[in-house]
Amino acid sequence: MIVAIDGPAGSGKSTTARRVAERLGWLYLDTGAMYRAIGLAFVDAGLPFTDEAAQAVAGRAEVDLRPAPGGARVLLDGADVTDRVRSPEAALAASRVAALGPVREAMVAGQRRLAARATAEGSGAVIEGRDIGTVVFPGAEVKVFIDARLDTRARRRHAELAARSDDSLSLEDVAADLADRDDRDRDRALAPLRPAEDAVVLDTTALSVDEQVERVLALVNAARAHA
Repeated sequence: MIVAIDGPAGSGKSTTARRVAERLGWLYLDTGAMYRAIGLAFVDAGLPFTDEAAQAVAGRAEVDLRPAPGGARVLLDGADVTDRVRSPEAALAASRVAALGPVREAMVAGQRRLAARATAEGSGAVIEGRDIGTVVFPGAEVKVFIDARLDTRARRRHAELAARSDDSLSLEDVAADLADRDDRDRDRALAPLRPAEDAVVLDTTALSVDEQVERVLALVNAARAHA
């Protein structure tokens, strides 16, 4: 079974997806981390966010996710960039590279390979991102689009940054960055951020993490019962 969880930054989808996967004993795949890693490859090489540069980067950069307690380690060309992919710099780069065809083609292929390996082993996969239910796995048995008000998402993301001792951005700056990223993700021509037609939309503005997890698990159990 594939569980596709999509939504904007700060909506709670990453934490929810990770905990759902842990409860089920399934693969957790954070596709956003993969895009942030590729974005860092552009930044480190000083390359512009263009299709021409993407042809070169997507063809040589290697992104891998290694299972680890509490999530996964993110490797870029063998180097551990787990901490770096959570930075505002990486988030901005991810939003830009995600609009590039060569990058999306390479990332989607990699995501499908990882999920295929998990399902071939008789397990399932919980995959989160921005186009999982619409593009990467349109046939997923469970599709959830997690969203929340911008001010709530900004507070969550600001708290995450503060927890990592990164208080360089004010709450207002974080909110502005999220709003800009929302616009880019929703307006891009290639795989825009939107709920799949058959996705369950879950507003997490007033929900705790535990409540979010239980809502998704209920959908998984219902799908299993009808399989």
